[in-house]
Amino acid sequence: MEWKQKFLDRYEKLTDLDEFVDISSKPLRKSLRVNTLKTNVKEIKSRFKDHNLEKIPWCKEGFWLKGQVIGNTLEHFLGYIYLQEAASMIPPIVLDPKDEIVLDMCASPGSKTTQLSSLMKNKGLIVANDININRLKPLSINLQRCGVSNVIMTKMEGRFFKQEFDKILVDAPCSGIGTIRKSPNTPLIWNPNAIKRIAGIQRQLLFTAFNILKQKGTLVYSTCTLEPEENEGVINSLLEKYDDAKLEKINLDIKRSPAILEFENKKYNEEIKKCLRIWPQDNDTEGFFVAKITKE
Repeated sequence: MEWKQKFLDRYEKLTDLDEFVDISSKPLRKSLRVNTLKTNVKEIKSRFKDHNLEKIPWCKEGFWLKGQVIGNTLEHFLGYIYLQEAASMIPPIVLDPKDEIVLDMCASPGSKTTQLSSLMKNKGLIVANDININRLKPLSINLQRCGVSNVIMTKMEGRFFKQEFDKILVDAPCSGIGTIRKSPNTPLIWNPNAIKRIAGIQRQLLFTAFNILKQKGTLVYSTCTLEPEENEGVINSLLEKYDDAKLEKINLDIKRSPAILEFENKKYNEEIKKCLRIWPQDNDTEGFFVAKITKE
């Protein structure tokens, strides 16, 4: 894998560079989530007993697996399982939706939408939105495959939403630095100017989501990037803009690294310590960032 020197210089300031480069050069572990709308954990463990399923600590329906790829199995086509990266399972669990009105602002391809529906037992209502008609196609296919019936799909820019919601997930578009293990070209196309542009879009989406969140509602912001400007920096902007935005501590059985509270001469709000920052070397997963916000 090739790395830009500027990229390495930047990340040396953020984490143990040797550990980060080492784990990023290794294949990502395969993982699945049991779709409890159609089956149960016991049934899937029986069907895949030859794959040495290993429990993912933070998701009771999630498992790492060994052996052959299972994307071509009957269980996958029938929607009994969803092939989903282990860290990607975190945001819906943190949001913890019930029989409520929920917005998944950036929904495609549907891994988190189907997980939300499963957690809600197909009750309540999920508005699954994406900006691109071509991205709605895989979303639609996955919703149908998984037996989801409490979702309506919309195609619009997230910043145009006006309806209020009980809970909102903003799994924001990002630079994807956390996905290096499956996208090895990421360090080569990394561009700090692009990150500033993306962070602007993320702030806009997050501000819109907070404005349409009901009082006492919960908002989860997540990315699969490790860039402070797209993570802690975006959350810091929300806290500066809205006095009634409150960060909640995320209690999960997972190894985590401290949130970045100072970077490139910028100091962030101490409350950001409550955010969940996961480096690939922490749990042998993708890198991920999750923030849980309530509206006071």
